[in-house]
Amino acid sequence: MAGSTNPGRSGRPDAAQREAAHNLEVTKRMREVEEAILARAPEHDLEPSLDRIAAVMELLGDPQRGYPVIHLTGTNGKTSTTRLVETLLLEMGLKTGRFTSPHLHSMRERIALSGQPISAEKFLAAYDEVIPFIEMVDARSVADGGPRMTYFEVLVAVAYAAFADAPVDVAVVEVGMGGRWDATNVADGSVAVVTPVDLDHQHFLGDTVELIATEKSGIIKEGAIAVSALQPHAEVVEILRERALEVGARLAVEGVDFGFKASDVAVGGQQFSMQGLAGDYDDLFLPLFGPHQMQNAMTAVAAVEAFVGGGETRLDPDVVRSALAKAASPGRLEVVRRSPTVVVDAAHNPAGAVALRQALEQSFNFARLVGVIAILKDKDATEILEVLEPVLDHVVVSRTTSPRAMDPDDLGEVAVDIFGEGRVTVVRNLPDALDTAAGLADEGGVSGGVLATGSVTTAAEVRMLLGTTEV
Repeated sequence: MAGSTNPGRSGRPDAAQREAAHNLEVTKRMREVEEAILARAPEHDLEPSLDRIAAVMELLGDPQRGYPVIHLTGTNGKTSTTRLVETLLLEMGLKTGRFTSPHLHSMRERIALSGQPISAEKFLAAYDEVIPFIEMVDARSVADGGPRMTYFEVLVAVAYAAFADAPVDVAVVEVGMGGRWDATNVADGSVAVVTPVDLDHQHFLGDTVELIATEKSGIIKEGAIAVSALQPHAEVVEILRERALEVGARLAVEGVDFGFKASDVAVGGQQFSMQGLAGDYDDLFLPLFGPHQMQNAMTAVAAVEAFVGGGETRLDPDVVRSALAKAASPGRLEVVRRSPTVVVDAAHNPAGAVALRQALEQSFNFARLVGVIAILKDKDATEILEVLEPVLDHVVVSRTTSPRAMDPDDLGEVAVDIFGEGRVTVVRNLPDALDTAAGLADEGGVSGGVLATGSVTTAAEVRMLLGTTEV
């Protein structure tokens, strides 16, 4: 019968059945592989060393040397800037690989090919290629009294192999943490980008901005062009300059070699003009909110100028305009619902909270704004809440599903000290917290908004609760 999906007389399944069976098998295998990767030490539990990932890459034939790399580090803005660099390169017709972390919803988001998360089939193919060598290095490390490769190291190996297999014209790679010993640093970026550096991950990177900047400067390699965003601490630029001099790299700094000309708030984003490394770019529209996103965009333009023409050739202004107008940064000041408006943001440290507050003050005009706040135990909850207090009328304190989440009762005590008891509600369950915040935002007939923030996990889980999973 026409349209039937039943087996024919031969008893063999038709194409639709075969495809369904294949998809089911891929889904099952992907779940098994994800569980195997997740069973490894998490990315916040690491032993600083490039030895293990370098050994795997060498066994694979060093695939990360088969394409040029734009390498990005910093404390905040890395993921947004990475995506902006990728968007510019795609608009120029280049095939790109992108590696970012952490992910919002799916492990595969971290590895993108030409702007799209890697398919399950390609992820599995790259994993199957690298896992025999990972297991060899695991065995050698354990025999020497060391650890197995971590979750993050395995994903870096999969990404670099996938980029070589694609193949890509250029890989845009965000570090996971730090720079010098980050697993991504087995690649040598022809362009090294440093977004604003501030205090974060002090237990791994050091407890001063100088120590953290020194770690991050390790991605600047011999002969590279380094591009630095405007730094909140002058000593960071000096450390980057010293590193560039040490390895024979060139350093371009925002505010000196490129930077802001003019800007204005626009519907759905912002309009601005900038001076690039090789020329000016006017009438640029960016559908992202906040001065920090404009800064990220300017840094991305300078990085692409450095990559395609050594910083001496102006990009096609129409290409730059078209690319930036398509920019997206999921989970970063992203409006995920209207009535009431719900905004999610992945701010998870004080510097990120400052950028968030500035963006809210510049681009939003809520009659009443209620925060849904869930923060990880190892973050500075007090300072994050102090930064956000002036822009939040009330906070609903909760927790995410992360095992690292701070207990809501403990976070509530911190919040009461800052906001006062009458402006704090503790709701242990995040879905209920979101409902409570929505009710408070519309209290008294006022058309208010809800801001969900405190961690990447907070942004991700609220996105999912409201039916947004695209990245």
